[in-house]
Amino acid sequence: MCAPIAVDAAVRLRHLSLMAMTTLDLTGLKCPLPALKTRKALKSLVAGDQLEVHCTDPMAVIDIPNLIRETGDRIEIRERAETRIVFLIEKLGEAR
Repeated sequence: MCAPIAVDAAVRLRHLSLMAMTTLDLTGLKCPLPALKTRKALKSLVAGDQLEVHCTDPMAVIDIPNLIRETGDRIEIRERAETRIVFLIEKLGEAR
């Protein structure tokens, strides 16, 4: 009974080591460039990869979540200050 748990843990560990984290620095860019560059970066990722996006444009809090709703990926805002927004996006599958 213990063997399947060990196998599952090993498979999960191997999957985590294959995932990639990419950081996209879009500070200083204005709408619509942050959303357009985020879309382009997402196209090069595979399911399970993560994209960390750094923005300074206040419209990004609207534009990037709308983009992610279109693509079907997962997003969370990691940081939101007066001058900086950081999104963490997980690629869930192929773009729609």
